Amino acid sequence: MFNFSANSLTNLNQNGQHQFCMNYAMQVFSSNAIYSFIPKNGCSTLRLSVGIANGCITGIEQGNWIHQNNQTFKPTLKDAATAKYKFVILRCPFRRLASVFLDKFVAKELDAWQYRDLLKREVNLDDLTFEQFVKSLAVPPMKGANIHWKPQSLFLLYKEYDNYFALEHFEKAITTLKDKIDLDVVDARSLTGHGTDKFEMLNDRSYCKTAAFDIAILKRQGKCPSHEALYNDELIQLVKKLYAEDISLYTKRCNQSDLLFP
Repeated sequence: MFNFSANSLTNLNQNGQHQFCMNYAMQVFSSNAIYSFIPKNGCSTLRLSVGIANGCITGIEQGNWIHQNNQTFKPTLKDAATAKYKFVILRCPFRRLASVFLDKFVAKELDAWQYRDLLKREVNLDDLTFEQFVKSLAVPPMKGANIHWKPQSLFLLYKEYDNYFALEHFEKAITTLKDKIDLDVVDARSLTGHGTDKFEMLNDRSYCKTAAFDIAILKRQGKCPSHEALYNDELIQLVKKLYAEDISLYTKRCNQSDLLFP
């Protein structure tokens, strides 16, 4: 039932892959449900919703509580093994990488500075382009070095979930979770500001070689390159290679036609 528990003969408490997945699992108490959360896949909204459902906070006005409580609802091994309902939200890998760059790097959040440290501070974050970022992920250990671009398949606690939702059709998750486990999903986008829904999306040219600082200026003007506009043919092929397992997972569990580049 568990995805990585038998991958190592060591004590399960020392099984790094399994414990990592346990750390990114949340229990919904009233329904004995387990949610595996993956960064950049709508997880702020779901973490907020679980926090409210479990009686620890009352609404979005207390939303910053979630950032210090990612493991507050971590299940025990028994909880995880006996869960009555298990769900996860997947995202098109092309869109997830684009979202990371437009969010974490353009805003120069902590993850961007950690990325710079991994590259021995040899990169200027203002000058960094999406092309440079994606190409750097081909150099070990960069692809797995940060949870926001770590492959989604490595977060899956279970071999099978009851529901695999696509972030691209988040409305289906909202209605299904209400119907199946009576979970009210509370939108956290106004709290995080991570999305691009409030911007005029630019598709007039390729922005793969546009510096993060220049994109930040565009965003101050209410404009933002679309996810598709960040790619060229070379980057598409590179992401297909680097994230082949995630693309296969999304194709199998969601809908291949919802990939940015099917």
